[in-house]
Amino acid sequence: MQSIIVIPARIGSTRFPAKVLTPILGKPMIQYVYEGAKESVLAEAVLVATDSIDVVNVVKDFGGEAVLTSPSLPSGTDRVYEAVKDVDVKYIVNLQGDEPLIRGNILDAIFEELFKEEADIVTPCYKTTNIKEAKNPNRVKITTDKKGCALYFSRSSIPYHREPSSKVEFRIHIGIYGFTKRSLSRFVSLPQSELEKTEKLEQLRALENGMSIRVVEVDFRPIPVDVPEDVLKVERVLKRFRK
Repeated sequence: MQSIIVIPARIGSTRFPAKVLTPILGKPMIQYVYEGAKESVLAEAVLVATDSIDVVNVVKDFGGEAVLTSPSLPSGTDRVYEAVKDVDVKYIVNLQGDEPLIRGNILDAIFEELFKEEADIVTPCYKTTNIKEAKNPNRVKITTDKKGCALYFSRSSIPYHREPSSKVEFRIHIGIYGFTKRSLSRFVSLPQSELEKTEKLEQLRALENGMSIRVVEVDFRPIPVDVPEDVLKVERVLKRFRK
Protein backbone atom coordinates (compact mmCIF):
# COMPACT_ATOMS: atom_id res chain seq x y z
CA MET A 1 0.00 0.00 0.00
CA GLN A 2 1.33 3.42 -0.93
CA SER A 3 -0.91 5.91 0.91
CA ILE A 4 -3.14 6.01 3.98
CA ILE A 5 -5.04 8.59 6.04
CA VAL A 6 -4.97 7.91 9.78
CA ILE A 7 -7.39 9.73 12.09
CA PRO A 8 -6.21 9.81 15.72
CA ALA A 9 -9.31 9.95 17.93
CA ARG A 10 -8.59 10.18 21.64
CA ILE A 11 -11.63 9.81 23.89
CA GLY A 12 -10.23 11.68 26.92
CA SER A 13 -10.13 15.30 25.77
CA THR A 14 -9.70 17.59 28.79
CA ARG A 15 -11.73 20.52 27.47
CA PHE A 16 -14.35 18.41 25.70
CA PRO A 17 -14.50 14.76 26.84
CA ALA A 18 -15.59 12.22 24.21
CA LYS A 19 -15.86 15.00 21.63
CA VAL A 20 -15.14 12.67 18.69
CA LEU A 21 -18.44 10.96 19.48
CA THR A 22 -20.49 14.11 19.96
CA PRO A 23 -23.51 14.22 17.61
CA ILE A 24 -23.51 16.73 14.77
CA LEU A 25 -26.85 16.86 12.95
CA GLY A 26 -27.55 13.30 14.01
CA LYS A 27 -24.17 11.71 13.25
CA PRO A 28 -21.09 11.32 15.47
CA MET A 29 -18.33 13.80 14.64
CA ILE A 30 -15.85 11.02 13.85
CA GLN A 31 -18.15 9.88 11.03
CA TYR A 32 -17.95 13.29 9.33
CA VAL A 33 -14.16 13.21 9.60
CA TYR A 34 -14.01 9.68 8.21
CA GLU A 35 -16.37 10.44 5.33
CA GLY A 36 -14.35 13.53 4.44
CA ALA A 37 -11.19 11.43 4.37
CA LYS A 38 -12.86 8.82 2.15
CA GLU A 39 -13.38 11.53 -0.48
CA SER A 40 -9.62 11.53 -1.06
CA VAL A 41 -8.76 10.15 -4.49
CA LEU A 42 -5.12 9.48 -3.61
CA ALA A 43 -5.55 7.64 -0.28
CA GLU A 44 -5.72 3.88 -0.61
CA ALA A 45 -7.09 3.46 2.92
CA VAL A 46 -8.57 5.39 5.83
CA LEU A 47 -8.09 4.23 9.41
CA VAL A 48 -9.21 5.58 12.80
CA ALA A 49 -6.64 5.11 15.58
CA THR A 50 -8.21 5.40 19.02
CA ASP A 51 -7.74 4.59 22.69
CA SER A 52 -11.42 3.69 23.13
CA ILE A 53 -13.35 0.55 22.29
CA ASP A 54 -16.47 2.74 22.15
CA VAL A 55 -14.95 4.70 19.26
CA VAL A 56 -13.90 1.47 17.53
CA ASN A 57 -17.47 0.19 17.75
CA VAL A 58 -19.01 3.44 16.50
CA VAL A 59 -16.64 3.51 13.52
CA LYS A 60 -17.38 -0.10 12.65
CA ASP A 61 -21.12 0.56 12.96
CA PHE A 62 -21.00 3.14 10.16
CA GLY A 63 -18.79 0.89 8.02
CA GLY A 64 -15.37 2.35 8.78
CA GLU A 65 -12.09 0.79 9.86
CA ALA A 66 -10.58 1.40 13.29
CA VAL A 67 -7.74 0.09 15.43
CA LEU A 68 -7.28 0.22 19.20
CA THR A 69 -4.06 1.90 20.36
CA SER A 70 -2.44 2.43 23.75
CA PRO A 71 -4.20 4.98 26.02
CA SER A 72 -0.83 6.21 27.32
CA LEU A 73 0.48 7.70 24.07
CA PRO A 74 1.55 11.35 24.48
CA SER A 75 0.15 12.75 21.22
CA GLY A 76 -2.01 12.10 18.17
CA THR A 77 1.12 11.74 16.06
CA ASP A 78 2.35 8.94 18.31
CA ARG A 79 -1.08 7.31 17.96
CA VAL A 80 -0.80 7.50 14.17
CA TYR A 81 2.63 5.90 14.25
CA GLU A 82 1.49 3.05 16.50
CA ALA A 83 -1.33 2.35 14.04
CA VAL A 84 0.97 2.12 10.98
CA LYS A 85 4.36 1.02 12.33
CA ASP A 86 3.78 -2.57 11.23
CA VAL A 87 1.93 -1.64 8.04
CA ASP A 88 3.74 -1.66 4.69
CA VAL A 89 2.86 1.89 3.64
CA LYS A 90 4.95 4.74 2.26
CA TYR A 91 2.92 7.93 2.78
CA ILE A 92 0.74 8.80 5.78
CA VAL A 93 -1.56 11.76 6.36
CA ASN A 94 -2.48 12.54 9.97
CA LEU A 95 -6.01 14.00 10.03
CA GLN A 96 -7.24 15.03 13.48
CA GLY A 97 -10.51 13.50 14.68
CA ASP A 98 -11.98 16.93 15.48
CA GLU A 99 -11.92 18.27 11.89
CA PRO A 100 -15.43 17.45 10.57
CA LEU A 101 -15.30 19.86 7.62
CA ILE A 102 -12.06 18.69 5.96
CA ARG A 103 -12.72 17.21 2.52
CA GLY A 104 -10.75 14.98 0.20
CA ASN A 105 -9.34 17.72 -2.01
CA ILE A 106 -7.40 19.21 0.92
CA LEU A 107 -5.93 15.82 1.76
CA ASP A 108 -5.04 15.14 -1.88
CA ALA A 109 -3.14 18.45 -2.05
CA ILE A 110 -1.00 17.15 0.82
CA PHE A 111 -0.47 13.77 -0.82
CA GLU A 112 0.50 15.36 -4.15
CA GLU A 113 3.25 17.36 -2.46
CA LEU A 114 4.28 14.41 -0.30
CA PHE A 115 4.71 12.18 -3.36
CA LYS A 116 7.44 14.52 -4.64
CA GLU A 117 9.56 13.59 -1.58
CA GLU A 118 11.11 17.06 -1.47
CA ALA A 119 10.34 17.51 2.25
CA ASP A 120 10.05 15.38 5.36
CA ILE A 121 6.60 16.69 6.27
CA VAL A 122 3.81 18.47 4.35
CA THR A 123 1.13 20.64 5.95
CA PRO A 124 -1.51 23.10 4.62
CA CYS A 125 -2.28 26.74 5.34
CA TYR A 126 -4.58 29.51 4.18
CA LYS A 127 -3.93 33.24 3.88
CA THR A 128 -5.74 36.01 5.71
CA THR A 129 -5.54 39.79 6.06
CA ASN A 130 -7.64 39.72 9.23
CA ILE A 131 -5.47 41.25 11.97
CA LYS A 132 -7.75 40.00 14.75
CA GLU A 133 -7.40 36.44 13.47
CA ALA A 134 -3.63 36.84 13.22
CA LYS A 135 -3.42 37.96 16.85
CA ASN A 136 -5.50 35.01 18.09
CA PRO A 137 -3.07 32.58 19.81
CA ASN A 138 -5.32 29.66 18.80
CA ARG A 139 -4.57 30.45 15.15
CA VAL A 140 -1.04 29.29 14.45
CA LYS A 141 0.88 31.48 12.02
CA ILE A 142 3.62 30.35 9.62
CA THR A 143 6.53 32.01 7.86
CA THR A 144 8.13 30.21 4.91
CA ASP A 145 11.18 30.48 2.68
CA LYS A 146 11.01 31.12 -1.06
CA LYS A 147 10.58 27.39 -1.76
CA GLY A 148 7.54 27.17 0.50
CA CYS A 149 9.25 25.41 3.38
CA ALA A 150 8.41 26.51 6.91
CA LEU A 151 10.83 28.75 8.73
CA TYR A 152 8.75 28.98 11.90
CA PHE A 153 5.31 28.37 13.41
CA SER A 154 4.03 30.61 16.19
CA ARG A 155 0.98 31.54 18.21
CA SER A 156 2.19 35.12 17.88
CA SER A 157 1.36 37.16 14.78
CA ILE A 158 4.37 36.54 12.55
CA PRO A 159 5.86 38.12 10.60
CA TYR A 160 5.70 41.33 12.63
CA HIS A 161 4.78 44.20 10.33
CA ARG A 162 6.67 47.25 11.53
CA GLU A 163 4.88 49.46 9.01
CA PRO A 164 1.31 48.11 8.74
CA SER A 165 -0.57 48.59 5.48
CA SER A 166 -3.73 47.35 3.79
CA LYS A 167 -1.63 44.58 2.17
CA VAL A 168 -0.69 42.88 5.45
CA GLU A 169 -1.07 39.13 4.95
CA PHE A 170 -0.59 36.14 7.24
CA ARG A 171 -0.43 32.38 6.65
CA ILE A 172 -2.66 30.46 9.08
CA HIS A 173 -1.77 26.85 9.73
CA ILE A 174 -4.26 24.00 9.29
CA GLY A 175 -3.28 21.18 11.64
CA ILE A 176 -3.01 18.29 9.17
CA TYR A 177 0.34 16.62 8.48
CA GLY A 178 1.66 14.39 5.75
CA PHE A 179 4.66 12.16 6.48
CA THR A 180 6.70 9.53 4.76
CA LYS A 181 6.96 6.40 6.89
CA ARG A 182 10.60 7.21 7.51
CA SER A 183 9.99 10.81 8.58
CA LEU A 184 7.13 9.80 10.87
CA SER A 185 9.33 7.18 12.54
CA ARG A 186 12.08 9.74 13.05
CA PHE A 187 9.72 12.41 14.38
CA VAL A 188 8.16 10.26 17.12
CA SER A 189 11.63 9.09 18.21
CA LEU A 190 12.73 12.66 18.95
CA PRO A 191 12.35 14.14 22.46
CA GLN A 192 10.22 17.24 22.95
CA SER A 193 12.16 20.35 21.95
CA GLU A 194 12.46 23.62 23.86
CA LEU A 195 10.51 25.67 21.31
CA GLU A 196 7.83 22.97 21.21
CA LYS A 197 7.43 23.20 24.98
CA THR A 198 7.34 27.01 24.86
CA GLU A 199 4.72 27.40 22.13
CA LYS A 200 2.97 24.06 22.70
CA LEU A 201 3.39 23.26 18.99
CA GLU A 202 4.83 19.84 18.20
CA GLN A 203 5.81 20.77 14.64
CA LEU A 204 8.58 22.94 16.11
CA ARG A 205 10.26 19.70 17.24
CA ALA A 206 10.73 18.83 13.58
CA LEU A 207 12.19 22.24 12.69
CA GLU A 208 14.54 22.28 15.69
CA ASN A 209 15.90 18.92 14.58
CA GLY A 210 16.53 19.94 10.98
CA MET A 211 13.49 18.29 9.41
CA SER A 212 11.91 20.14 6.49
CA ILE A 213 8.21 21.03 6.40
CA ARG A 214 6.65 21.99 3.05
CA VAL A 215 3.64 24.30 3.38
CA VAL A 216 0.82 23.97 0.84
CA GLU A 217 -1.60 26.87 0.44
CA VAL A 218 -5.28 25.91 0.11
CA ASP A 219 -8.48 27.89 -0.34
CA PHE A 220 -10.23 26.58 2.75
CA ARG A 221 -10.84 27.70 6.35
CA PRO A 222 -11.54 24.81 8.73
CA ILE A 223 -13.58 24.85 11.93
CA PRO A 224 -11.90 22.41 14.31
CA VAL A 225 -14.08 21.42 17.26
CA ASP A 226 -12.13 22.42 20.37
CA VAL A 227 -15.05 23.24 22.71
CA PRO A 228 -18.80 22.42 22.69
CA GLU A 229 -19.64 25.85 21.25
CA ASP A 230 -17.77 24.92 18.05
CA VAL A 231 -20.36 22.23 17.27
CA LEU A 232 -22.95 24.92 16.54
CA LYS A 233 -20.53 26.64 14.14
CA VAL A 234 -19.99 23.39 12.26
CA GLU A 235 -23.72 22.67 12.14
CA ARG A 236 -24.41 26.10 10.61
CA VAL A 237 -21.90 25.37 7.84
CA LEU A 238 -23.29 21.90 7.18
CA LYS A 239 -26.85 23.21 7.00
CA ARG A 240 -25.77 25.68 4.31
CA PHE A 241 -24.26 22.80 2.32
CA ARG A 242 -27.54 20.90 2.50
CA LYS A 243 -29.63 23.74 1.06
